[in-house]
Amino acid sequence: MQAHTTQQMEASRALAAAFPAATPRPVLLTVEQFSTRNPAFTPPALRNLIFKASPRHSTKGEIPGNGLIEAGAIIRLGRRVLIDEAKFLDWVQAYGSQK
Repeated sequence: MQAHTTQQMEASRALAAAFPAATPRPVLLTVEQFSTRNPAFTPPALRNLIFKASPRHSTKGEIPGNGLIEAGAIIRLGRRVLIDEAKFLDWVQAYGSQK
């Protein structure tokens, strides 16, 4: 029994040495997937935030974006829009504390 535990510990050390801690992959979700995982954000509300993420022009001049793009929370691949869950939630906390 003792030898088995020692072998497991040696194997764990060998694996840790061979595969150092890699940065975890970001969780990228579509609007619908994000809304399902985070029900506080409805799909229309998310689309509104995404629309307002980049600066836009109006008759009164330029309206600044809300900062989602600068935060790296929005990724566009052609027509597909993906949301980085961790960065989005970090942005929500930062944006909420600014107001």
